[in-house]
Amino acid sequence: MEIIRGQLPKGILHSKIGEQTYALTRFQPSPKLSPFVQHYWVVQWDVRETAPYLQQVLSHPNVNLIVERDIARIYGVSRTTSTRLIEDHGWVVGVKFKPGGFYPFWHKPISELTDHSISFEDVFGEDDSSLRAAIFAMESLESAVQLVESRLAAVIERLPGIDSDMLLVSELVANIQADRSMMKVDDVVQRTGMHIRKLQRLFDRYVGVSPKWVIQRYRLHEAAASMEQGEATDWSKFSLDLGYYDQSHFIRDFKAIIGRSPEDYVRKV
Repeated sequence: MEIIRGQLPKGILHSKIGEQTYALTRFQPSPKLSPFVQHYWVVQWDVRETAPYLQQVLSHPNVNLIVERDIARIYGVSRTTSTRLIEDHGWVVGVKFKPGGFYPFWHKPISELTDHSISFEDVFGEDDSSLRAAIFAMESLESAVQLVESRLAAVIERLPGIDSDMLLVSELVANIQADRSMMKVDDVVQRTGMHIRKLQRLFDRYVGVSPKWVIQRYRLHEAAASMEQGEATDWSKFSLDLGYYDQSHFIRDFKAIIGRSPEDYVRKV
């Protein structure tokens, strides 16, 4: 199973501090699972000799399945930041579904999951205890992830087929993330020729948040990453480059989501 190498993914706030506290390993899904799964991830930590650490994450427009020793749950998109207290020692396994990729497993609008979580049994119809026991009995991270993938692959075998709208939405979100010139929903409408109402319905059903939210979230990811790299020197230009009308709108959005002003965030990097 191939490991994804490179920097920590965007959205992990104060990532340089986090790297000193835990190890994040990401794995590519197999071709069979790639229409549904963006990647698998494993976080390992041991802070028994140091203070606990509170990691803040600016979430992506993705549903995650997280398997811990004592519980397995599916988490929808968090519209604010989420936090995790890292203490003692341990590890967890996660599945980051592609935007739209979780819909075939649940068959309900993903917006019903936004800011919520549900049990493993609610989706897959079985208690999570056997899966948890099997995963944490594995001797390597790769074997643990392969076990999770094999379980998902068995479910996919029973699905009627790949949903074309799911693939469309997944591609749209990927394009929004990659193309920084997409700064408004109108930009997406013009590129696709799709009516805005249809676009909004597709995002509600398959992603769980609006196209506007996705655009703004990815731009905030860019903002936080640039700040940590010391690239934010001219706040007015920086705000315009991110697609904001002016500096005040950017500061307002950043503070509302992150919980502190951009200047305060940079001071704590």
